[in-house]
Amino acid sequence: MLNDIQDFVITFTSILWEAMPFIVLGALIAGVLEEFMPQQFIGRIIPRYALPAVVIGGLLGLVFPMCECGIVVVMRRLLRKGLPLSCCIAYMLNGPIVNVVVLLSTYVAFGGLKPGPDAQQAAWTMVGLRAGLGFVVACVTGLVVHYVYKKHGNRLLTAVATPPAVPTKADEAEGDGGRKSPWRRLANISETALHDFVDITVFLILGGALAAFAKLYIGPEQVQTLSRDYPYLAIPAMMVLAVLMTLCSEADAFVAASFTELTAAPKLAYLVLGPMLDLKLLMMYTRVFRPRLIAVIVACTVVQTGIYTMLLHVWQPDLLGPTTTARTTVAPAPAPPSR
Repeated sequence: MLNDIQDFVITFTSILWEAMPFIVLGALIAGVLEEFMPQQFIGRIIPRYALPAVVIGGLLGLVFPMCECGIVVVMRRLLRKGLPLSCCIAYMLNGPIVNVVVLLSTYVAFGGLKPGPDAQQAAWTMVGLRAGLGFVVACVTGLVVHYVYKKHGNRLLTAVATPPAVPTKADEAEGDGGRKSPWRRLANISETALHDFVDITVFLILGGALAAFAKLYIGPEQVQTLSRDYPYLAIPAMMVLAVLMTLCSEADAFVAASFTELTAAPKLAYLVLGPMLDLKLLMMYTRVFRPRLIAVIVACTVVQTGIYTMLLHVWQPDLLGPTTTARTTVAPAPAPPSR
């Protein structure tokens, strides 16, 4: 009992310490966006058609690299500034994956720094598969959300995420020539950042507590045992683990690489679904999205990740191969000496 409590406390505090810097960074970026970005600006640069807008959203993480811990805060402010919901969803889902730091950590985790062309090729393969599959899942989900939004409108969003009907502070400042002192702007940024930080942190704490509790009963050893006995259950097992093991996207590549008995497809399922859908994110989603939209996001990401990685497993079952089963050739026994 005491060991369980200690494990819970260690896991819970590690989640908070890992996520808190990104929550703070996201809140600061949200404050700057609220203060300096006019609402009309986004409407001028985003295409009107859904497909190009979603594609831009899927690649927006290259411009605004954010971990999933802080991207919800930024996405909510972009929504209030008029960025289309479908574009925001694509950014929120794929932004933590196309983050340059995340891709670099994936390369390192899968042997990119090891000598030899085979190790580097394997690392680049995982980087490309993770980035490409994450982009496809995010864009398809964004398109689905676009058609759902056409039917239900802003009823999919909570009050704090719905774009305001009246001009925002930044728009008012733009209208009167932007005459604000630096101290006034700094106060507005601080006020917005503090509000978003407190608002999101409550749900981060709740999600972190649920994840720490779940980790007491489901561990990596059980997943690897299941995958050995039932290979086709490895992908859904890793998807469940991705939801329950709430980790930052900068570190989850090292966790996936540690599953030495798994092939590429189950690891890829973990790497793609984790930054899109885990317990802490589900808690934070409730502050921005209504249950109907959360259900759409969950269904789209889970179904797509499962289908794509299962197809990869059927098409290339030995891609990269289990890292503990290196293919070696047995040298023939020496011939007996001639008499």
